Amino acid sequence: MEVILLDNIGKLGELGDKVTVKPGYGRNYLVPYGLAVPATKDNVAAFESQRAELEAQAAARKAEAESRAEQLSEIELSLVAKAGDEGKLFGSIGPRDLAEALVQAGLDVAKSEVRMPEGPIRQTGEYDIALQLHAEVSTSVRVVVVAE
Repeated sequence: MEVILLDNIGKLGELGDKVTVKPGYGRNYLVPYGLAVPATKDNVAAFESQRAELEAQAAARKAEAESRAEQLSEIELSLVAKAGDEGKLFGSIGPRDLAEALVQAGLDVAKSEVRMPEGPIRQTGEYDIALQLHAEVSTSVRVVVVAE
């Protein structure tokens, strides 16, 4: 399936690129979420007429993500969790918990923006948690987990 990208998508392409993707990926993810349109003659012509507007919207989203990244890079978040004598948590702290804690601290972060490739936090201590705010903008937040 050939599609025209309406936004920058990591590892796939930039705004305006015509790429070939598997039909399920295009039909079930890219098109419904407004990230791409099928590459038909009419859609190509419509995209070229709206290209400047779409580029301006993409630049605005990136600028907004960069300003959020500046705010988040200065934050040190402290979480209190129940833990045993050796610092092992009863349970774990995952992306949803971190996103909720950042929202309670007055910052706008979605669960899908929190990246934890090593898995959830299961020990007390200090951690640097990566946040992917935009395809091209990422930052990290210092999280300190202390025992209750």
